[in-house]
Amino acid sequence: MTTKYSTTEWNNKKVILGETEIDEKKPVNLLIGFHGASSTPENILVLGNRLKLQNALMVFPEGPVNAGDDIWSWWEDGPRQKESVENFVTHTSQIIDSAHQHYLNIKGPLRTCLWGFSQGGAASLTYTLLGPHSLFKVASICGFLPEFPDRVVEKKGALNILGIFGSNDEVVPSFLADHALEEMKSHGHQVESKETTQPHEINLENLQDLCDFFNT
Repeated sequence: MTTKYSTTEWNNKKVILGETEIDEKKPVNLLIGFHGASSTPENILVLGNRLKLQNALMVFPEGPVNAGDDIWSWWEDGPRQKESVENFVTHTSQIIDSAHQHYLNIKGPLRTCLWGFSQGGAASLTYTLLGPHSLFKVASICGFLPEFPDRVVEKKGALNILGIFGSNDEVVPSFLADHALEEMKSHGHQVESKETTQPHEINLENLQDLCDFFNT
């Protein structure tokens, strides 16, 4: 199945859209893919392009924090992290609003899903806890949780969350990734946690796990 890609701007930020033929008689998954820190949408698009997804639309947004040299992050590290995470939540809510507005012509149910790698995985988990929008499924690869304000938005129900992390990850230690997933469980979400021997990467096995997760 061929995916057609296009680039646009939402709220003065670059967004790459990936579209395939869909059956509007069935629910459509809207997958928002978050790139890692100091990266670009193109880097996560290369991986997203390998996903064999059913009845799905893909959105690859650009992070709001300028890390220099045309690379971007979702929030700042350091003493302003909590405030920066709040800005990330607002920014992501605007992305979701813009995506639903862009696909307003889709007649079937449009189910918002989040996924990402590294800080992008952290972004998907963080928005699940702090974001006001309803979500369908969430996946994190080598993700963690940043510092954020002590508030969690009460969701209507538990979400299915897939968390993959590596025991040989030299960037996000496995205990941080595992802690993040345990935190998601503590808020009532159904978490499938998978520890592998991988370093800080997305591999073919991860991509297959993502396909199985989002296609069921």
